[in-house]
Amino acid sequence: MEFSEVVRRRRMVRRYADRPVDPALVDKVLEHATRAPSAGFSQGWAFLRLDTPVDVARFWEVTSPEHADPEGRWLSGMRTAPVVLVPLTSKDAYLDRYAAPDKGWADRDEARWPVPYWYVDAGMATLLALQTVVDEGLGACFFGITPERVGDFREAFGVPASYQPVGALTIGHRHPEDTGSSGSPARRERKPVADVVHRGYWGS
Repeated sequence: MEFSEVVRRRRMVRRYADRPVDPALVDKVLEHATRAPSAGFSQGWAFLRLDTPVDVARFWEVTSPEHADPEGRWLSGMRTAPVVLVPLTSKDAYLDRYAAPDKGWADRDEARWPVPYWYVDAGMATLLALQTVVDEGLGACFFGITPERVGDFREAFGVPASYQPVGALTIGHRHPEDTGSSGSPARRERKPVADVVHRGYWGS
């Protein structure tokens, strides 16, 4: 598939067919994700791979909002995914890296960072995963884990406190009934490039 086609076809899929995903494809998704750039080559990301029915079921058990309806359209559709990947990031990896002799900072002061690159880099790795999914003819959806459920998630999967989940990614074969998003993209038009690109001076 041409790269421009991958970009054009990338969308969030919220219901999946009852078909397994080839583990080799999941390997490729993760391999590509780790090719993302990272500040100082800190590579402070990590990925929790959940690709067995037991692990996927446990994920939904510990991350679903307390009052969520398991039969609701969104949750019931998302729970059909055979694979869940959870990208995580370690702020400590970045603070330690930039306190190293070749970077020149004498401390780990977080205030030195113009933006939290540990999240930026994890986001870029996640986008590479999403693009790989599309290129392999699969579907995926990125979504957040609510803050009140992160503790349960950590406990269920042994995730250390030094790693923060930035969200989760369901992966599977797109269900034929998943004909399009009923969320924001269905209600809002994509902004024209001319409205969001400012050349030379803001507003130009």
